[in-house]
Amino acid sequence: MTPIILGALLGFSGWFFLRYVLIGFFTVDQNERAVKTRFGRAVRLGKATTLDNPVGQLLNEKDKERYIYPQMKVIPPGGPYFRWPWEKVHKVSVATETINMARDLETPTANQNGTMLEAVTKDQLNIGLTGQIRYRVSERNLYAYLFGVKRPVVHVMGYFVAILRQRIASFERPNVPGLLDMENEEEIDVDLLGGISINDLRKNLNDINDYMEQECASAAARYGVEFDASLITGIDPPPEVDSALAAINTAHNEVSSDISLAKATADQTIVQSKRAVEIETLRAQAEVEPLTMLAKQLQELKQSGPDVLAAYLRNVRLELYTKARHIFLEVVK
Repeated sequence: MTPIILGALLGFSGWFFLRYVLIGFFTVDQNERAVKTRFGRAVRLGKATTLDNPVGQLLNEKDKERYIYPQMKVIPPGGPYFRWPWEKVHKVSVATETINMARDLETPTANQNGTMLEAVTKDQLNIGLTGQIRYRVSERNLYAYLFGVKRPVVHVMGYFVAILRQRIASFERPNVPGLLDMENEEEIDVDLLGGISINDLRKNLNDINDYMEQECASAAARYGVEFDASLITGIDPPPEVDSALAAINTAHNEVSSDISLAKATADQTIVQSKRAVEIETLRAQAEVEPLTMLAKQLQELKQSGPDVLAAYLRNVRLELYTKARHIFLEVVK
């Protein structure tokens, strides 16, 4: 073997050792997860799919036929690990991230430069929504995040916005207990509350946030992204109706205050009336009780003998005579 060939072989061996052996070692950070692909195919866990995973149970029957992804072998934090030249390592951060819900990753100038998300209420009123979304990559469905869709975060944002707008458009004012019992209150309730759905949305922000979390729970099975929380912090009306809405709110507050005051007065009157009836009932019972006892005693005396009752009456008269200053007797002529 000539020196040239020997040198070439040694040089190739050194390059191969440096390029594919020493550099083939890698580590995974604490907030990362990694997966391998061999010749472009992900290393899988047998024939397991997302339907065998708890995240797949959040899909409806129709989506279960569509979103079927294989389960991948996930490399946990630590190392060093080794990969062969025909293997490629894909690392993903699983840390929780926060994003403005009005931000459009494809069109940054949309939604007022990503500051406010527009939606339409059931009464055809345009409103502005502000808030944040906390999300993280689903470790149990990395295939969907890495290979299922091209830009999973964009898909998740679009999915969230679509559900939120649908919820705002179909939101109805909850029935207010105690305001539908009388005809006058029902008429006031419809006239004043029917057109201020913004107030109802503001009062039910927690319910809307909970609804969004429930509806978006399947995002982990769809796109490999889990929603940690959705925080809708503000609902603002358009400027042209802001003053009108303030006037309606003022009128509604006045009516509600008058209704509450009238109910409180009525309740107080009812309580006082019940108390007065109880007092008079007790007083009448107190007056009747001695008479009842006296009648019972007289009946017992009468049963003791025919002369006992006459003797009792004579003794009562004598006692009365001792207390009286003047006595008037009827003389029979």
